[in-house]
Amino acid sequence: MYTRTESPLHCIQEVIDNAADEALAGFGKRLALTLHADGSVSVEDDGRGIPFGLHPEEQVPVVEIVYTQLHAGGKFDKGAGGAYSFSGGLHGVGVSVTNALAKRLHVTVYREGQVATIAFAQGEVVEPLALRKAGTGDRRQGTTVRVWPEAKYFDSVELPRHDLTHLLRSKAVLMPGVTVTFTAEKSGETQQWLYKGGLADYLMQTLAAEPLIPLFEGEQYATGSETENVAEGEGAAWVAAFTEEGSPVRESYVNLIPTVAGGTHESGLKDGLFGAIKNFIDLHGLLPKGVKLMPDDVFSRASFVLSAKVLDPQFQGQIKERLNSRDALRLVSAYVRPALELWLNQHVDLGRKLAELVIRQAQTRQRAAQKVEKRKGSGVAVLPGKLTDCESRDLLHNEVFLVEGDSAGGSAKMGRDKETQAILPLRGKVLNAWEVERDLLFKNNEIHDIAVALGVDPHGPNDTPDLSGLRYGKVCILSDADVDGSHIQVLLLTLFFRHFPKLVEAGHVFVARPPLYRVDAPARGKKPAAKLYALDEGELTATLDKLRKEGAREGSWSISRFKGLGEMSAEQLWDTTLNPETRRLSRVEYGQLDFAATVDAFNKLMGKGEAASRRELMELHGDAVEVDV
Repeated sequence: MYTRTESPLHCIQEVIDNAADEALAGFGKRLALTLHADGSVSVEDDGRGIPFGLHPEEQVPVVEIVYTQLHAGGKFDKGAGGAYSFSGGLHGVGVSVTNALAKRLHVTVYREGQVATIAFAQGEVVEPLALRKAGTGDRRQGTTVRVWPEAKYFDSVELPRHDLTHLLRSKAVLMPGVTVTFTAEKSGETQQWLYKGGLADYLMQTLAAEPLIPLFEGEQYATGSETENVAEGEGAAWVAAFTEEGSPVRESYVNLIPTVAGGTHESGLKDGLFGAIKNFIDLHGLLPKGVKLMPDDVFSRASFVLSAKVLDPQFQGQIKERLNSRDALRLVSAYVRPALELWLNQHVDLGRKLAELVIRQAQTRQRAAQKVEKRKGSGVAVLPGKLTDCESRDLLHNEVFLVEGDSAGGSAKMGRDKETQAILPLRGKVLNAWEVERDLLFKNNEIHDIAVALGVDPHGPNDTPDLSGLRYGKVCILSDADVDGSHIQVLLLTLFFRHFPKLVEAGHVFVARPPLYRVDAPARGKKPAAKLYALDEGELTATLDKLRKEGAREGSWSISRFKGLGEMSAEQLWDTTLNPETRRLSRVEYGQLDFAATVDAFNKLMGKGEAASRRELMELHGDAVEVDV
């Protein structure tokens, strides 16, 4: 479990999220946070209260387990009827870590006419569970948690007031009818939020400029039978506004968790908005000749609040800043696009106003790209015949994939976005260019084709090459996920480090990471049958563990291993490796070693005269390597 160390805000957020989960599950109408004068923070809710009976296996009170053990709690139960089908908290990890990083933590539970109290210090129980009967007429239900954060773990124990109140207000927005209260004892400040108008009211209060057209809002959740990989109850509520000026407001949430770095649900909203507006423009013949629309032309002037419900959200990192669940893109897009298309065609005049704004954005972008093109000069080399080029010349968007093998190149050509993605298939293993003189490089056809396609001449680390001819903003190495693919990766990285180091330095070189395994998972609980992808053995193990937790019978799934990219259909390659919204792409950067040390490492690994050193390396460390036979 990772947490932010600037302040204890994320630790407190875990407690807030647990209280909000009770309201999300329909068991609470009130959430109150108090900043106490002694520096502690308490969060109170009127949910069902954490159970305090003995755990049947551990024979320890359940409330104690929740606050002292990782991966405890009811949020494992994602199946039908699970109390936390759409919880934001992740398997009880959060509050146990909050407890571990607290000087002291008190929990008071009101449940079934009893009051239970337990206290911890540094994560250990210091006051065991004590029970008493509630007073006559006291029908309270719920949990109160008071936390004293341990100062040594944080840069400051002060909670950033703006971030905290924004978080609390967003909970009120996302849970219409739930009252959220903030109190600061020292200053006597009190704020209370209760929204009945939901997302639209919130966005209108937050916007800096008047919207060009009325707000576009909607809400839709799956009934369980719509499409593959969508479970009953999954879906989204959204509101979007388009403004001609001012900074856009963009907020997204998954199961009430703020995803400050966005993710696949935001990508789904972007895809849905773009698809609907582009179809409207095409239908009414509004696009001027020579103008090509890109998703950012629509999204750059869009403000939105998006609240997605995903049955088992997969987040990037454990502080849940970005949603990675691949199916969320299709889910949100499938609901947003038809709703906006219908709205635009019912309000054609307003649709035309929006279309004009989007077309102006596209024309401004294209004019900026043309200025760059003019500076590049007119000397254009003849491009390699096997290069399937993209249509865009905008370095911010276009990318070339150096693909291992002709068959994979064929799938990539069919699956790519022809507007922004170019494909250059490579035959066989690329030459080891570590000890090849620069003047002799072009004797090798593959290296010649790569250099001509990129538009940059080979150079050394101390040269100042002309990068104005660079034709792609991203140069992506795409090879199989097996050992042979790794070898081709290493050969290409050697070429770039030795002969195109300024491309690496400027952040233009990337490695695409296709999956090695596909798991065909059966239906389990609310989750329908699905195709899941795993990058390597570690991810495969984690995927199977997850299926078991979701109630899948052992062995009810089937596992396929991709022998190579050529085995993937165009659609699979797009979904897993090419689609900018769902793929995994690693930027190649210089690591902690200085340049000279990196050269020494490459010498040892790639130099022809270093066979003895490599043998010694393998003899010393050979046992640490798992050989993929």
